[in-house]
Amino acid sequence: MADIGIWTKNADIQAKAGANANATAKAVAATDVYVLEVESFVNCATRYNWSDAYAGLNADVKDILKETTSALCAIYVIQWDMSGFMTRTEAENMVNILRDVALRNLSILRDVKTQTFMQGA
Repeated sequence: MADIGIWTKNADIQAKAGANANATAKAVAATDVYVLEVESFVNCATRYNWSDAYAGLNADVKDILKETTSALCAIYVIQWDMSGFMTRTEAENMVNILRDVALRNLSILRDVKTQTFMQGA
């Protein structure tokens, strides 16, 4: 299977989902289902098409996009099957941390001043 994300690759998602996440849920075939949907969500939520602008963005912006998207995808991976974690609370804590990262970054990306700054304009 291809690793089809524009900003985020399977390795980024696996790292965020953690060692105890289900191996099938972390596989490229599974994460490919989430990654483009999540990248589209970020574009819509921020009201800016980062996908089209991606090639011209600086590395800092690309890393924020990668962190945001991989965190959101990792949430899907973890919720797919929480049985590999030591406790359900461990899995839920990981989901909460990933959600907080994504919400913080979405807030940054949503700011028009940040969008202008990130493009070097």
